Amino acid sequence: MAKRILIKNPLVVATMNDSMEEFSGGHILIENNKIVSAGENSLENVTVDETIDASKMVVLPGFINTHHHLYQTLTRNLPKMQDAPLFQWLVAHYEVWRNLTEEAVSVSAKTGILEMMKSGVTTTSDHFYLFPEDVSSELIDAEIDVAKELGIRFQPTRGSMSLGKSNGGLPPDDVVQTEGEIMVDVERLIDKYHDANFGAMVRISLAPCSPFSVTPELMKQTAEFAKSNNLQIHTHLCETIDEENFCVEKYGKRPVEYLDSLGWISDNSWFAHMVHLNKAEIEKIGNIGVGISHCPTSNMRLGSGIARIREMLDAGVNVSLGVDGSASNDSSNMLSEIRNAMLISRLREEQFWLSARDVLKMATRGGAAVLGRTDIGEISVGKCADFALFSMDKIEYAGGMSDPLASLVFSNRMSSVDFLIINGQIQIRDGKNKIDEQNLIELHNKIASEMLELKKVN
Repeated sequence: MAKRILIKNPLVVATMNDSMEEFSGGHILIENNKIVSAGENSLENVTVDETIDASKMVVLPGFINTHHHLYQTLTRNLPKMQDAPLFQWLVAHYEVWRNLTEEAVSVSAKTGILEMMKSGVTTTSDHFYLFPEDVSSELIDAEIDVAKELGIRFQPTRGSMSLGKSNGGLPPDDVVQTEGEIMVDVERLIDKYHDANFGAMVRISLAPCSPFSVTPELMKQTAEFAKSNNLQIHTHLCETIDEENFCVEKYGKRPVEYLDSLGWISDNSWFAHMVHLNKAEIEKIGNIGVGISHCPTSNMRLGSGIARIREMLDAGVNVSLGVDGSASNDSSNMLSEIRNAMLISRLREEQFWLSARDVLKMATRGGAAVLGRTDIGEISVGKCADFALFSMDKIEYAGGMSDPLASLVFSNRMSSVDFLIINGQIQIRDGKNKIDEQNLIELHNKIASEMLELKKVN
């Protein structure tokens, strides 16, 4: 028998549909995992299993996070790395991350995903690229198991590093793999988990780490494999001037030109950061339909710069938001990322400012486009039933009810999302989730401490 949920009389619904329609009052009707009706009219005499009174709530499509490194929740704000730029930050962190275990990956994934869910995320990607020697190679499997337990829609990327320190890369040799090892595991993961169907809860994408940790051969091989198998591809690009200098010195090309030569500037690719682009590069990626994951907090934290988001949106680039790893944020809070995306744009000239609705669209509709999905990211009949409901009856929003939707962005929320619905299932109800957070916190801190101690020994 079909399960039906009625969201009635919402304060504001931001549909994020083609016309960016908003309405107050009315209803949203969910049947199983899809939206079957939505509009300003109230539904009478309809039989449902549950009714949610949203009269004090802003209702949005669930947020879509397109860039994260979940394992980094284990290494937030380490003293040595608090004031370091990217390359120095990375080299220092590798010495801790090489102590990852399967348990550490599982626990950190649960921490990061739960934190995101509490901030309204219903779909997340993860960029996992570090596979230490003598540790199970099935670390992405551990993340997928956690995502299934928590009920989130998950699009992990099979990351990779093949260019170790001895061959001119940044990472230690004991956390990189050969091209052969990587591609064998790519095929295993796709065969076991990848679901290309409408409403898929798990999809696999491919994500060599970066130009300074991956060989050109692997980058090219990955792009070719993805095209032939209809997969999305992802990597870091144009994050810092150091990266730009690395590409120019090693390959004789700026980062975008270098990746274009390897088949990566394509409509199935999305890149994290994209801070240092010139006008011609923005026009090029816009014309092709490339996606980006804008990570404003990480860019501020590492002093990487301010991405030219308004120009990218105007050029037709698919722009989404990513909280990035929790060692460079140091949070997995999507509402905070949405707010920072708006605020950092205001440090530029006024014509480049982003509005509250701009950044909310990036966090929903934009995320769906970047991940190559048409089934999520908006409140429309036939789409997946993924929602975030935020009560505005809170002290931090007092005085901001002339525009409740914008208030959600301009003001700092101090509590969990009230209801989080994923694939038609209520995963957070009245701000409460099903995880024993205290036990999770204690185990997480224990593992984080042990990893840091091992680094000191090594």
